[in-house]
Amino acid sequence: MTLVFATNNQHKIEEVRSVLPPSLNIITLREAGIDIDIPEPHDTLEANAREKAATIAKMCGANCFSEDTGLEVTALDGEPGVRSARYSGDGRSPADNIVKLLGRLEGRNNRSARFRTVICLLLDGSEHLFEGICPGRIADAADGADGFGYDPIFIPDGSSTTFARMSLAEKNSYSHRRKAMDKLVAFLNTLPLKRES
Repeated sequence: MTLVFATNNQHKIEEVRSVLPPSLNIITLREAGIDIDIPEPHDTLEANAREKAATIAKMCGANCFSEDTGLEVTALDGEPGVRSARYSGDGRSPADNIVKLLGRLEGRNNRSARFRTVICLLLDGSEHLFEGICPGRIADAADGADGFGYDPIFIPDGSSTTFARMSLAEKNSYSHRRKAMDKLVAFLNTLPLKRES
């Protein structure tokens, strides 16, 4: 089966491709000849994922999926959440986002947080949603150079180190995105026929 992955984020593409079975082929937007910045105008991850998938499905007429991910910090009532990528403004600066988040948490004892991913699959005209959650906590300071986004300050439950100090394989053993993708793949494996888009 072939699916278009509705994202321009190379880091997300690498993470998703690293956990796919050989039977599932992913085409990126660039490979599909699509060069747009898909809007994320909604107040929920689910609605943004739907928007992105629907936009690409209309453009290319193929089966596709999209995802939206947010970091939800307990002491900040779920911030930055759906605004995670633009927490410090529309410039999408990961470093500025981290500085703002650490500043908002200064002096707070509760550092618990979770990453949450919602995938929207549009398959033969039907919509399917899959969620993945990774609980953890926010570090006192950024640590590590790998990964992307908030990885330098997020420590998943069961680990003592941030995502940014992990190999991709180690991160995938905890990852919210991996959990959502596992659900998508499990769903595809229940289908009676393998189809090409």
